[in-house]
Order: sequence, then C-alpha cells, then structure tokens
Amino acid sequence: MAKTNEFHNDDVVLDIHDRPTLGHWIGLSIQHMFAMFGSTVLVPILVGLNPGIALFSSGVGTLIYILITKGKIPAYMGSSFSFIVPMVALMKTTGYPGIAQGTVAVGLVYLIVALIVSFVGSEWINKILPPIVVGPIVMVIGLSLAGTAATDATMRTLTSGSTTYDWRYFAVAMITLLVTIGFNMYLKGFISLIPILLGIVVGYVVAVLFGIVDFSGVMAASWFSLPKFQVPFLTYRFHFYWGAVLSLAPIAFVTMTEHTGHIMVLNKLTKRNFFEDPGLNHTLAGDGTASLIAGFVGGPPVTSYGENIGVLAITKVHSVYVLAGAGMFAIIFSFIGKLSALIQSIPSPVIGGISFLLFGTIASNGLRVLIDEKVDFNIKRNLMIASAILVIGIGNAYLQLGQYQFSGLAVATVLGIVLNLVLPQKAASEKEFDDRKAK
Repeated sequence: MAKTNEFHNDDVVLDIHDRPTLGHWIGLSIQHMFAMFGSTVLVPILVGLNPGIALFSSGVGTLIYILITKGKIPAYMGSSFSFIVPMVALMKTTGYPGIAQGTVAVGLVYLIVALIVSFVGSEWINKILPPIVVGPIVMVIGLSLAGTAATDATMRTLTSGSTTYDWRYFAVAMITLLVTIGFNMYLKGFISLIPILLGIVVGYVVAVLFGIVDFSGVMAASWFSLPKFQVPFLTYRFHFYWGAVLSLAPIAFVTMTEHTGHIMVLNKLTKRNFFEDPGLNHTLAGDGTASLIAGFVGGPPVTSYGENIGVLAITKVHSVYVLAGAGMFAIIFSFIGKLSALIQSIPSPVIGGISFLLFGTIASNGLRVLIDEKVDFNIKRNLMIASAILVIGIGNAYLQLGQYQFSGLAVATVLGIVLNLVLPQKAASEKEFDDRKAK
C-alpha cells in the first residue's frame, strides 16, 4: 500500500490514498462500476440519449473530478436524474443540441457558484435553498414523471405511430417492479447494491419470453464502436437554444444541495472535512467541469452518486484509486458497441416497471427532507411555498416566451427560491394571533 504522511484512517480496509494490489484493484473498481451502471445508463434510456456517451462522460467526469479535488475525495460522477423532466421535453423539441447546451449551462452554473464560494463562503446557498424549497422540488422531480412511467408500462407503439394498450407490457412492468423490490429487501452483501441492474436483467428476460424484445439492433452492432458523440460544429450545425439553457440551469441549484449532502456523508465516513480540504469550491468545480465535458460530447449532466458512497460504507474501501479505476472501466465499456445496442434494446415496459420504483423513491426522498428537517406546515409561509412548487412542477405549468420554453420544474424551482426570499416568516394573521395570545 502506498501511504502519505497525512492523517490515515486505520479503521478501514483501504484509506483514501492507499493503493490496492492490481488484482484487488480491478475487482473493486468493477464493483463500483456495476454499482453506478444501472442508474447511469437508465437516464439516457429514459431521455433518448446514447447510453455509450453517458458511460463515457461519467467515466471521464469521475477522473476530472478526482483531479480537480486533488485526489482527496473518493466519489463517482454518474448521470443525474434531477434533469430528466426538462431533458425529455427538450428531446422532443430541440434534440441533442438543446440538451447539450443545457448541460453545459449546468456546468457553468456550478463553476460560477464555485468561484463565489471561494471568495465569500457557502452559507448563502443554505439561505436560498432551505428544506422547504429543496424538499418539494425533489418531490416534483420524481412525481412529474409518473405519467411517463405509466405510459411506458402499458402502451405499445404501433408501426403507424399510434399507441395501444398491451396487457403483456403491464405484466412485464409489474414483474420487473416486484422483483426489484424483492432484490432491494432480501439481498445481502455486494449484490444488494445493484438491485436496479438485477431488476432490469430479470425484466429483460421476462420481456424476451413475452416476445416484445427486438434483437435486430444488437445483431447489427459491431463489438467495437465509437460512441456517437454530439460535438458542437462537428456533428450538428450550432444554434443557440435559450429555452434549453434556462430550463436546465436553475435545477443546478437543486443538485448542489444533493452534492453538499453527499460531501457531508463522506466527511463522516472518512473522518475528514472536505469542506475545508480541498474545499467546497473545489468539489463544486469538479462537479461542474464534469457536466461541461458531458455537454460537449452529448451526455446528460452528472453528479456524485449515493450508490457508490454505499459501496464505500459497506466495503470500508475508501481508496481514490479504486474510484479512478471505475471511471476507466466505464470509458472502456462505452466503446463496446454491442453493449450499447443491448442497452438500447431494453423494451419500454421494463423501463416503466423500474421507473415506478425509481421515480417514487426520488419523490419519497423529497418528503424525507421535509420530515428530517421537521418543516412545520402549520406555518402558512411553508404551506404557500410547498403548494406552489408542487402543483406548478408536477402539472408542468411551463412558460413559453416566443420560441423559448421553460419547463414546469424550472419555473417551480425559480418561484420557490423567490418566495423563500421575499415572504415573511409569519403571515399577518399569524402575527395577530400571537399578539392576542401574548396579551
């Protein structure tokens, strides 16, 4: 093991700067890759992006993140679910170019905030994004996609382009959902960390038995294939999409809270303070640069992954070399053409079944934020903020200004931030009641 002269955590198998032997290194890195694999490739599948590009950008993003954070934080950067809602809408209107520009904008927001944090600190982030704003927004991210999950789980697209209800789709979706729930509840050890991946595999096999899988794309794909990168000026004629930028950029403030939460967990896990060293400005810059790179190659925005933090906690292997290895394996896998084709052949009811659980879990996490922080809904201010965010976001009350469209989630995020800043802590009627009670 290679060790440094700084603090060393002797309570773990491998600390941050400990280097495993080659054999262990490969096994541990592949384990991390599989932990993130299901979620990272599910995002592009839901949106309609190329899974190979998502794998490539997550791997490169992880290596860049480790570099920018000076090799001090063991974290993996995977596709973010927080941006799915506007990306699905953008895929129908602008396609790859709009999503790419929005992803680049997300990265720039992170870098700007990182620059501000380096000068004035990070307390202001908590002021504009308290639990009463973050909780409902996270709930919107999950619940606004409920209709999409239900459609994937029930409706078959005909050759004419129309859709029809298919009981086989519903059966496959429900079987996929139930086995994934079972894997989550009853599996132990490393295999318990990949229930989504296992659920997709089982659902895929069931879909094959029901005769709803098309293998033509897999058969036609080559073993070695460059991901179909979407590089500005090279693969498409550049046109600036303001609507795409303004739909994705505000959500970066939401994922920053998730990012900060992951750093807090890693602080406790590794017995360090990453807010001080290398500093929140470096962690935000690493995350932002990773999204910038993803945008320039046609991938979705990325963020640190809780799945991989779970692997760190269970294995007690915190080596940053292992995470870097996982990033390299993700890059290698992105060039396997048949793998990308196999992923793209997963039928919609399998994705729908997984989405029932996944989107519900995201929404439940938003509810958990409100519960953990003991947000009091007897206070009118909290009720007003949450109500506005939930209905506007879930209903997708988008703003259309000429050719520019801002998703309901983006509108809800901005409105929630503004209401939190301008509304008084107590309504006039509440103050009046308190005054009477005091007398």
